[in-house]
Amino acid sequence: MVSLPLIPHRVRFSKIEHTFTTEEAITNLGSLKFSQSNRMPDPKDPSRIVTTTTTTTFSMAKEMARSVCTRFLEARFIESCEGKADFTSRGSVWQLTPKGMRVLTRFCSRNGIHQRHVNELLDSPRNMMQLVILEREADTDKLAHDRAVVEVIFRRFCGESGPNVKASSSASDNESLNEYATGLVGVRMIKSRKPTEKDTPYIFNGKSAIDWLMDCCMVVDRRECHEIANLFVAHELVAPVMEERATEERHHPHNSRFQPVKTAHYFVTAKGMKLAGWTRSPTTSVIGDTAMVQVKLPPGVARDSNTNRMTIIIRDPALRLLFREFLQETHCEENLTFYLEVKAFLVDYGVAKRSQPARLDLIRETLASAYSKSPMHLTTSNDLIIL
Repeated sequence: MVSLPLIPHRVRFSKIEHTFTTEEAITNLGSLKFSQSNRMPDPKDPSRIVTTTTTTTFSMAKEMARSVCTRFLEARFIESCEGKADFTSRGSVWQLTPKGMRVLTRFCSRNGIHQRHVNELLDSPRNMMQLVILEREADTDKLAHDRAVVEVIFRRFCGESGPNVKASSSASDNESLNEYATGLVGVRMIKSRKPTEKDTPYIFNGKSAIDWLMDCCMVVDRRECHEIANLFVAHELVAPVMEERATEERHHPHNSRFQPVKTAHYFVTAKGMKLAGWTRSPTTSVIGDTAMVQVKLPPGVARDSNTNRMTIIIRDPALRLLFREFLQETHCEENLTFYLEVKAFLVDYGVAKRSQPARLDLIRETLASAYSKSPMHLTTSNDLIIL
């Protein structure tokens, strides 16, 4: 996206800003060249500034480039301006979704990219998505699955300002990528009028749930969304409506998995409504569960110190997720990224150094990986006190 022109293109009788065509994207991926310049003090003479330019090149066949673009589309990073569903037409016009712009914003911020056409896009009114940056396991890249993380995602899923209720079930048939443009609106729901469901009145269908997770969370695969939805069911935050659950159990007695289709309907349980804040406050919370974590502290570090608090945050995926969102609001998310990368580097370097006999090739590789990363700019404001 950084190397695409992102210029206006005509769609029917109007021009749409910051767009690109299928041909432009595939040609660009066929011979992609990305240059990044970093300015830093000269290690030998701190009074001098040294500029280092790193150029990365990619080359792929047209069919591979078309497949990559399709993955971008499936991940909801881009969308068609004409309602297209594939990249067969060379002249089809595409644009970034609010989710795609948020991903691009993070990339540019972390890598110090300031290009005019990119800045114009990211400064546009469409770039207002509050994307849920999901925590992942460092070794496997799988989503963190502990209960606290699931509860954080579920609160976002339900919406910050209460249920996103539509007038009728027919309203939920008209899905749109712009439905959740801010990420602050919960999944589409309808309010049941059945007397038997007066205590759990908010209902949504399986497809709407998967669409919300794809649009508002940092996932690139519908299977991950399905996995999260299954966790909602497993933690008894949502459940299938009574009639459908009875039918499902009769035909498939061992199948309790979430069904990501329009015909499958689910309601928010009493436990889920408490957690979402729709009724009285839940009896448990992320902070309350984590406060009891026992952390081994270095000598001389007080248990109620900022160092201890930071250690607890870094080790807990749910608190790390919330802390990252706080840093986003104060425009210093790169501080947490820098902190985590330094800690990972120190661990890797220590392992390489302690190996018997010492593996010089592994040490050089570890040092090279550190130098290949662009230096993060750390502000001197009070935002860094906890770091």
